[in-house]
Amino acid sequence: MSRELPVMPEPLSAEVFDSHCHLDIMVGDRKASSGDQVALAAQAAGASVEAILADARMVGVRRLVTIGYDLRSSRWGAEVAARHDDVYAGVAIHPNEAHAATPETLAEIEELARLPHVRAVGETGLDYFRDWASRGDQHASFRAHIEIARRTGKALVIHDRDAHDDVLAVLADQGAPDVVIFHSFSGDGEMAKKCADAGYFMSFSGPVTYKNAEYLREAARVAPAELILVETDAPYLPPTPHRGKPNAPYLIPLTLRCLAEVRGVDVADLAGAIMANGEAAFGAW
Repeated sequence: MSRELPVMPEPLSAEVFDSHCHLDIMVGDRKASSGDQVALAAQAAGASVEAILADARMVGVRRLVTIGYDLRSSRWGAEVAARHDDVYAGVAIHPNEAHAATPETLAEIEELARLPHVRAVGETGLDYFRDWASRGDQHASFRAHIEIARRTGKALVIHDRDAHDDVLAVLADQGAPDVVIFHSFSGDGEMAKKCADAGYFMSFSGPVTYKNAEYLREAARVAPAELILVETDAPYLPPTPHRGKPNAPYLIPLTLRCLAEVRGVDVADLAGAIMANGEAAFGAW
């Protein structure tokens, strides 16, 4: 893992936003463990929230959504969003931490979700790649978060790792909220068709630029323009050519340009569509 930060890309000609990042990890509110080399590299830069926002604005990334994955990060994100007009927050217990989704914890997540600057319940969902939480705990937590999103009227941000069929089945069985966003969309064209039919947003991240990810590019071609978002998942999943380095919101232009090329559309037009989609998903800024 390189500690060198990626160079800033050419600025966009139109504004766009980052629909999913983890500011708390980037600035070191949650100190990285020795095994999390990506987070360690990001935190070594010593950036502040203000600096991250300033760098993003220099390339046309006007706003961002910082996403919670446990109670601490959710509280932190809500507090930061309250202080910054161009930051919204998502609050949730990550499926890998689903064993911690107690009634008391979920009650506080719902309380946070009702705040005006918190616009999403997430990230929640199912992760069958890791076994940090049992599938039973993950399903129970996911269903509880779906109900919180429904009650609060906030977008549901989904973490779906190796669990496409079960995520879709739970949404259908439980009854999806009005807005569903598949964060770092990882399905193929067929999965994209299913999400499109259900009216779910698909948020594409750095891996869509990877040489071996033609299935993601096919999904990006299939996804309707009115259901596409773009994200970093910073400090993780940097786009090509910066694999092995920490990601940041200012790298969104690389992913956006790849999406525009794949779809055969103008970059500025795609940015405009994504900004409109962001307001449809998260509400007016």
